[in-house]
Amino acid sequence: MSRHQRLNDILGLVAERGRLGVEEAAERLGVSVATVRRDFDHLAQQQLLTRTHGGVVSGAASLDLPLSYKIARNADAKRRIAAAAAAMVPIGSTVALNGGTTTHEVARAIASRPDLASGDGGPSVTVVTNALNIATELAVRPQVKILVVGGVARPQSYELIGPLTAPALEQVWVDIAFLGVDAVDPRRGAMAHHEGEAAVNRELASRAERVVVVADASKLGAAAFALICDSAQLDVLLTDTDPGPDVRAAFREHGVEVVVAGTPAP
Repeated sequence: MSRHQRLNDILGLVAERGRLGVEEAAERLGVSVATVRRDFDHLAQQQLLTRTHGGVVSGAASLDLPLSYKIARNADAKRRIAAAAAAMVPIGSTVALNGGTTTHEVARAIASRPDLASGDGGPSVTVVTNALNIATELAVRPQVKILVVGGVARPQSYELIGPLTAPALEQVWVDIAFLGVDAVDPRRGAMAHHEGEAAVNRELASRAERVVVVADASKLGAAAFALICDSAQLDVLLTDTDPGPDVRAAFREHGVEVVVAGTPAP
């Protein structure tokens, strides 16, 4: 089990029970007491939990919203993608994240980077998002500055959509936009099932110096109803499985670099 997964499991246990002891956590997670203590201390420093003698209790931050938006499929793949995406983020940069289970994991991976929390206590990265679950989880992280664009909440994805998002996005410029998609194809581009989500995602991409699609293998070669942007508007496809030389070549024709999480870039 990775440390990232272990931290998320600890948050889940505390959300269910309200408190968690060191010994119990060590037994449930199959790790040493010393490892659990370090994890408890880390989560307390992130203001996600409150440290007590012998354990932790729920902190002031609400854990219900982020934890209710769990990864349903391809969890390991999405975490590998998230770790690779977080490594692309320089300290001091501005990042855009749309909604979705993969981008939610990217947000967690960025916030969990130890180097972002080692400064003077101020923000080390700025995140622009239209996803309520991402904003809720990151709002308590002092190393992350959050800008939430306005709009109407879509319950299925926790995303804010509609015409109110555009005015806020027109006033910002981001270094990297990480886009979660429902489908991506070298010929058709990046797509979403819902036209309102696609419109906001398109606006996020237009405000970015670099656009990175984060998508597990199940999204590659698929199609969805609404176009986010053409392949020519993408810079990187970050996925979990090598799609093969033909697909790589097809994306390369549009200027898209295919990066497989956990392997060196070609």
